[in-house]
Amino acid sequence: MGGRFKKFALVLAAVFALLQVNVAPAAAAPKNSFKICWSIYVGWMPWGYLQDSGIMKKWAQKYGIDVEIVQINDYVESINQYTAGAFDGCSMTNMDALTIPAAGGVDSTGLIAGDFSNGNDGIVVKKGANVAGLKGQKINLVELSVSHYLLSRALEMNGMAETDVTVVNTSDADIVSAFSSSPDVTAVVTWNPQLAEVGAVPGAKKIFDSSQIPGEIIDLMVVNTNTLKENPAFGKALTGAWYEIMGLMQKDPAIRAEMAKAAGTDAAGFEAQLASTKMMYLPAEGVAFTNSAALKNTMDAVRKFSAAHGLFGQSGATADKVGIAFPAGGLLGDPGNIRLRFDAEYMQMAADGKL
Repeated sequence: MGGRFKKFALVLAAVFALLQVNVAPAAAAPKNSFKICWSIYVGWMPWGYLQDSGIMKKWAQKYGIDVEIVQINDYVESINQYTAGAFDGCSMTNMDALTIPAAGGVDSTGLIAGDFSNGNDGIVVKKGANVAGLKGQKINLVELSVSHYLLSRALEMNGMAETDVTVVNTSDADIVSAFSSSPDVTAVVTWNPQLAEVGAVPGAKKIFDSSQIPGEIIDLMVVNTNTLKENPAFGKALTGAWYEIMGLMQKDPAIRAEMAKAAGTDAAGFEAQLASTKMMYLPAEGVAFTNSAALKNTMDAVRKFSAAHGLFGQSGATADKVGIAFPAGGLLGDPGNIRLRFDAEYMQMAADGKL
């Protein structure tokens, strides 16, 4: 299975200014046809199933609209296309939502908090027993990705800093072969299924994973805020369809097996990845998660990491560059430049049986 390709396209920095000029802030006109995109990852496989099964079509028809769900093989490309306006919504992580569309000037809303990594991302070493043992080592990972963020958090939690290690940028496609075949590669940070593969190398030891920072690597359905505001039927149809498949997926192993096949793995492999993913199957779970004080704390850590690593696309941009809004009026960053919003309204409708 191709993992969640959490690599940041650094060339985006060069086009951020262009996006900010060309992305019109005016409210989108009401319409009845919408497109969302997704890429292969365990927590996003339901989107493909919704399209293929006709469940999405059923919910769209209920609200008198049409919704097309499109798979895009390259994760970053899917976000780029959403940012450029080719799609009304896209599956992405919280960090990517902040540093690509939001930082690029596109006002975006986290409509559905679907899951968070709960062991799907981790640090594996050939020598050393813990994070402290990383000191002085070279760490291979996809630079400026969620893997990089995971490493930063692990070091911070153990009284260390990135200056204590040397980060070596390594593509997700090469990281398994590098770890298994090169004696010079002694520590890697990656995500499933690569995480399981490097963990199976003789003598390898996993010393930290995302279960130790629960709720920080979040998988969302992000939609254009203006489109959602002008077309609430779009949000209702997406949310209703999502929680229908959540209920079916949780109960029916045959549906999970279909998702596994679409993901290019077998049922056992898919179940293993689900085991290290905290799926929020019930809408009430998504509501509670989005309304929690912990989410604001997480996004504060994410924005500070992003600013420190130049991910806001402008030299010297601070963590306050992009405003992040939370339910009940919570805010981080510039209140005059709110570009990422976490909203539990539609999940609450699902929880209340009002969709």
